[in-house]
Amino acid sequence: MSTEKYENDAERIQERLKQKSWNEIRSNDSWAIFKIMAEFVNGYESMARIGPSVSIFGSARTKPDDKYYLLAEKIAYKIAKAGYGVITGGGPGIMEAGNKGAHTGGGPSVGLNIELPFEQHFNPYIDANKNLNFDYFFVRKVMFVKYSQGFVVMPGGFGTLDEMFEAITLIQTKKIAKFPIILVGREFWSGLLDWIKSVMIEKYFNASPEDLNLIQVVDTEDEVLEAIETFYKKYNLSPNF
Repeated sequence: MSTEKYENDAERIQERLKQKSWNEIRSNDSWAIFKIMAEFVNGYESMARIGPSVSIFGSARTKPDDKYYLLAEKIAYKIAKAGYGVITGGGPGIMEAGNKGAHTGGGPSVGLNIELPFEQHFNPYIDANKNLNFDYFFVRKVMFVKYSQGFVVMPGGFGTLDEMFEAITLIQTKKIAKFPIILVGREFWSGLLDWIKSVMIEKYFNASPEDLNLIQVVDTEDEVLEAIETFYKKYNLSPNF
């Protein structure tokens, strides 16, 4: 959904519920298709030139002196030094740390930004011509998934969880290849994983026990790199850069 500008929630709700003619709805929706198509075309053409990389997800609210910001920077640096590109959401916080580490490490540093009324703006560590801007979350997520050969998930909020579960779901349902999903920070992720195991799987049977095998949990930059390289060696792959 595009990020339309409203003064407040009441105005947004009133506009959403306003009675419109069928012709007006059809016309607006039809024209939106062309904007969506343009975002897909621009995204595919730009990302195809960059090539597959490792995505780093995490909170836009993480401050530069936070331990997870510093850890994300170290992780991205090691990933870049090992020959992998880094893709982030292009904004501040963990995303900035990821791009900063990739930039310092000499690897491709890519930012897929989303237009939001708060928090989000391009960070200064994205390579020239590797900063893409999106209005639609779903188009942006397609770019993450299509061009990522690994997902590093740092602590974050609802957006980070959305990106993580999108990747897990697509791998679980075999819609995309089984690339590594690495959660960083046991103290942050352990409660969620315990709930998935004890409630979602063991109590309600809404997932399979083997689905947890899609996820690795680590605490250090060396563990992240080891997980990525172990996967690449297992399938006889090599970095793209």
